Amino acid sequence: MTEFMLLGSKNIGGGLAAIGLAGAGAGIGNVFGSLLVAFARNPGLKKELFIYALLGFALTEVIALFALMITFLILFA
Repeated sequence: MTEFMLLGSKNIGGGLAAIGLAGAGAGIGNVFGSLLVAFARNPGLKKELFIYALLGFALTEVIALFALMITFLILFA
């Protein structure tokens, strides 16, 4: 009985930790959507804006990787 509760708790915790991946997907969409708006407003700053967008993408992706790492730790540790 106790091991079934532990397995169920691990699965629920892993599923809840995986919700962070959806938030990261929305964040990446927000970064590149804002990049398009910034390009439309000031095309002369294309290079600088793209560098900032890549930095925002990388930081958002790191959050997704942390969420995935926590999910795997919950499920398999």
